[in-house]
Amino acid sequence: MSVQKIAKLAGVSVATVSRVLNDSPSVKAVNKEKVLAAIKALNYQPNLLARQLRTSRTGMILAMVSNIANPFCAAVVKGIEREAEKNGYRILLCNTESDLERSRSCLQLLSGKMVDGVITMDAISELPELQNIIGDAPWVQCAEYDPDSSVSSVSIDDISATEFVIDQLVKTGKKRIALINHDLSYQYAQHRELGYLDGLKRHGLAYCEIIYADELDYLSGKEAVLSLLKNAQRPDAILAISDVLAAGVINGLNELNVAIPEDIAVVGFDGIDISQITTPSLSTIQQPCKEIGEMAFSLLLQQIDSTSSVKRVHHLLPWTFIKRQSS
Repeated sequence: MSVQKIAKLAGVSVATVSRVLNDSPSVKAVNKEKVLAAIKALNYQPNLLARQLRTSRTGMILAMVSNIANPFCAAVVKGIEREAEKNGYRILLCNTESDLERSRSCLQLLSGKMVDGVITMDAISELPELQNIIGDAPWVQCAEYDPDSSVSSVSIDDISATEFVIDQLVKTGKKRIALINHDLSYQYAQHRELGYLDGLKRHGLAYCEIIYADELDYLSGKEAVLSLLKNAQRPDAILAISDVLAAGVINGLNELNVAIPEDIAVVGFDGIDISQITTPSLSTIQQPCKEIGEMAFSLLLQQIDSTSSVKRVHHLLPWTFIKRQSS
């Protein structure tokens, strides 16, 4: 398919078609509409390589996620993709599994000028190494908040959210609140644990029990609660740092005929779909997953479009506590 055919169908010059394809502001609105209609009718696909040579842009960004099987990561990616498409971009997705070698391999796309920027969801502990690879290229970090980092980021205040959950559980009479955490190389895991400890201290609660799940999945949540219940003193509430872990906790308690929330209340974190289909339904901290992704892309695009250095910013988006049957 050639631009000549588009020009003929639209009734405009080839030069006008070229200006529309390059998003030139000098094209009259009526002519732009004609060209876009012709492009749609002819199902025209532009030559991306040729466009890159003309504009020094690829129209692609790299999204690196630590675990694509994690529903939270998937929801954030949806937000990234939605905002990218609005701005004429496509995403390349890399599942790093928090492995630096895989990250290095993916980032060859950036050094090879095959993408215009990168959004990462890797552990905060890996950022110094990634910084060495990415350098000054456009880069935004998702879901890991570090105010001292030189990398722009979008996240929520995990400490205040966790403290709020402790407050709510205490209001219902719970005094033995346990935490099921995961990998402390992630800033969110560190912050949620800190919020848990601060909440216990503020309410003068002596009981403190933290278990670290092997994986961030359903089975690990079930295994963690079975381990907790072997202790001489059982918890009367459990906060899991993800809804997937919390769903496994609920399954384990149900199998043991433990009444939820009467004997043990359960609260999760993320606000993903699984929280609505557990029995009982799961109370949770709902993160604005898609909004995190959308803002991450917006910040990245600002860096891509800027001809000078862009000031690094750290955005904390609002979270919501959703109280359901489990608490």
